[in-house]
Amino acid sequence: AGGTPAGAKAEAAGPGAIDLGAQSGRWAAFQERHRLSCEEAARLLLDAYEYRGLVKHTGGCHCGAVRFEVWASADLHVFNCNCSICTKKQNRHFIVPASRFKLLKGADNLTTYTFNTHRAQHTFCKTCGVQSFYTPRSNPDGYGIAPHCLDDGTVQTIITEDINGKEWEKAVREHKTIRDMSKP
Repeated sequence: AGGTPAGAKAEAAGPGAIDLGAQSGRWAAFQERHRLSCEEAARLLLDAYEYRGLVKHTGGCHCGAVRFEVWASADLHVFNCNCSICTKKQNRHFIVPASRFKLLKGADNLTTYTFNTHRAQHTFCKTCGVQSFYTPRSNPDGYGIAPHCLDDGTVQTIITEDINGKEWEKAVREHKTIRDMSKP
């Protein structure tokens, strides 16, 4: 009764090899049914477990040169900042930990603008000029994502919170949760 079920592929033992035991048949069938490599299947299942309750959003700039994915709630908490640059750019954003963000393409097509303390990294597409994400001063270990740069279909609601960026230090010091938003 033991052993490898028919159709299950035996993996060569080596560093990182895992004996799936009685689950090897299910694993092989899952991969085949979804046409996934072993690595793709593992990533899908790990993402579903590690990011439970979150949605994978995809998005990018206007011309498509920059594309990314981000794991966040379907119900977004968006900041509307009134600091000088956010006002000029109409930069509304939600914050995620760096571990939940992945640049899919366009690293070579990004350029960065900084000013004042140079902690915020305002990245934007060299071709179309759109800033679809950036590294906020409040959360240098995370990303600020522009919800209007997400592809349709994954956002349920957007709650917008005004933040007084004109008095940035005071606003961030008094805000109860903003610094924790980039923590996994």
